[in-house]
Amino acid sequence: MRGASRESLGAGQERLGALLAGRGAEPTSVAEELFAVTDVLAGSPGLRRALTDPSYDGETRAGLLTRLFGSVVSGATADQLVGLVRGRWGSAGDLTEAVETLAVSAVLFSAERSGRLDAVEDELFRFARIVAADTGLRDAFSPRAEGADRKAELVTRLLGGKVAPETLRLAAQAAARPRGLRTEQALHVYVNAAAERRRQLLAQVVSAVPLTEQQRARLAAALERSYGRPVRLTVDLDPDVLGGLRVQIGGEFIDGTLAARLDEAGRRLAG
Repeated sequence: MRGASRESLGAGQERLGALLAGRGAEPTSVAEELFAVTDVLAGSPGLRRALTDPSYDGETRAGLLTRLFGSVVSGATADQLVGLVRGRWGSAGDLTEAVETLAVSAVLFSAERSGRLDAVEDELFRFARIVAADTGLRDAFSPRAEGADRKAELVTRLLGGKVAPETLRLAAQAAARPRGLRTEQALHVYVNAAAERRRQLLAQVVSAVPLTEQQRARLAAALERSYGRPVRLTVDLDPDVLGGLRVQIGGEFIDGTLAARLDEAGRRLAG
């Protein structure tokens, strides 16, 4: 999402934050309504185009949205949606993404207010790793496998009673409606959203051996200097890396492992 769409989403995030911070609405209820509207938009290209068409002014688009959703969502949620459609959008699909992003933000706000944000981030990350490593789960959540409700029920069987309610809700969303992503990819989007909410970047680190607290602190400090923002580490062990570290942060990938250096040396010799 770029340009005008990013600006419109940013304004929407500010409005949602003000609404929820003022306790003007229950965040989980707002989230469910926004997720439901996301489903409607995702299934109706014509509606998406009408609500983002720059040939209509903002008030006209807002009036259309109010006629369609004003009687089926709360006033607070309707206000958030009206604010979005009054904005400018680079593509019709960006509106769908924005509504879902606000829904995720409302879920994460609920977790933060309940003191569970750290747990939600960690649980989502771990579930993403489980799905990525399990062929059976990947197949069960594949877009080729039908039944969104069935996928959500499977998540409930796997995680129900074991994780925070916000984790369960977002994991079910990622499994049932990943919006063109694989389930584990959608989960990582939510993990990064949770990290962003705490003004931190998430660095996914792979090491051959466990890192000491001192090593973690030095690595986090080095990354913070490079990126200019606080960084939170999640560390996985993989003996195949042989030595060094592999770090993924944001959209960047840093491979300082011995295995990578050996591969590079091999390519140079072969070339």
